[in-house]
Amino acid sequence: MSTDTARDTFRADLRGALIQTGDPDYEPARRLYNGMIDKHPRLIVRCGNVADVIRAVHFAREQGLPLAVRCGGHSGAGLGSCDDGMVIDLSMLRGIRIDPAMRTARVEGGCTWGEVDHVTHAFGLATVSGIISTTGVGGLTLGGGHGHLSRQYGLTIDNLLEADLVLADGRFVTVSETQHPELFWAIRGGGGNFGVVTSFLFQLHPVSQVNAGPTLWELEHAGAVLRWYRNFITGAPESLNGFFAFLSVPPGPPFPEHLHNKQMCGIVWCHTGPEEEADRLLAAAVHEPAEPALHGVQPMPYPLLQSAFDDLYRPGLHWYWRGDFVTELSDAAIERHVEFAAVPTPLSTMHLYPVDGAVHRVGRKDTAFSYREAKWSEVIVGVDPDPANRDRIIRWTRNYWEALHPFSVGGAYVNFIMDDEGQERVRATYRDNYVRLARIKAEYDPDNLFRINHNIPPAG
Repeated sequence: MSTDTARDTFRADLRGALIQTGDPDYEPARRLYNGMIDKHPRLIVRCGNVADVIRAVHFAREQGLPLAVRCGGHSGAGLGSCDDGMVIDLSMLRGIRIDPAMRTARVEGGCTWGEVDHVTHAFGLATVSGIISTTGVGGLTLGGGHGHLSRQYGLTIDNLLEADLVLADGRFVTVSETQHPELFWAIRGGGGNFGVVTSFLFQLHPVSQVNAGPTLWELEHAGAVLRWYRNFITGAPESLNGFFAFLSVPPGPPFPEHLHNKQMCGIVWCHTGPEEEADRLLAAAVHEPAEPALHGVQPMPYPLLQSAFDDLYRPGLHWYWRGDFVTELSDAAIERHVEFAAVPTPLSTMHLYPVDGAVHRVGRKDTAFSYREAKWSEVIVGVDPDPANRDRIIRWTRNYWEALHPFSVGGAYVNFIMDDEGQERVRATYRDNYVRLARIKAEYDPDNLFRINHNIPPAG
């Protein structure tokens, strides 16, 4: 069968859409969240159901096409696309079903976290996700997933009960602790190496209203704030989360005009208990490190916190980031942080996300996610809308990361790795778990069909 005939037959089999170069909707369909990444796939398959996913996997394998899988498209490295290959776009698979009695959510693979939060909030429930609600469920989950609820409820993968996958040979399987347990182990942190996840089953928790918002300090107090923060947050109740940031204050509400565009340091808090308890816990933040310029903690619906950064970080901005895991914020490390505290562009930032508490109650070999002893997941992010600032944000990010990397434990959250960091960086991220992952890869994807990712080649 000719290539054109095979493609026409494939198109006729789909319930979704096949988009290719020259089609009117090709340009918007190929765009990624990170505007720095520009890829031109030959085919984009917007799958209308699981059968479309199975057919697309077969077609890519039979035609020898590079294959990428896209959910929300937020991959900093642009791993939701490829050049001259096929993209399986899951964005039409957006079903969500809640079981309020079991406190679970069945979430299809094309959903974003904002869509999940919208549905779960109606039941007074939530699960662990990131901090930007336009992020796709699939990519964040498969890398591990951490956010505002991690100290209390662990990583996203710690709340994953089962998943449905289409494998490299087109088989459809459900994985859990009792079904394909090795594969279930691997997808909890192993990224997109093992198949296309068409649905996830998550454990939910009683989270509805939270006490949340930023405390901001003048940049001159950054060292004092960091020294206070490192002890305070690790000793705080797990119901309280707070990530540290260097930032430029956005020029608009809810920030007062006199702080607009000012470079500052801050902590973004989230507390799931009563308001009076949050006030008592955070009284120290207002008085101990230094006098804050703003203390903006207030009661709000959890989805409001989750979507607070969406308008700032809209699709199409240019991103470059580097990450590390950190077990200790030494005085020497804090001194280096302060040296880079002035961000190069208004949207650039550095975050330290706490990953202690419930995250530490899972062993480092219990899931593919290895760094269970880390206390913080650090990300340094250069962001700007103007392509002319590309070199500037890359240079700041790399220099900052190189200055702080010696104070890290060696690996990074896989979702914070760019595509230019090399295979040794991937191995360092999984440590001893890498060998087991490569063995599982050899069993389920021996030809490495799923290689447009932070790849784990099959053993042997």
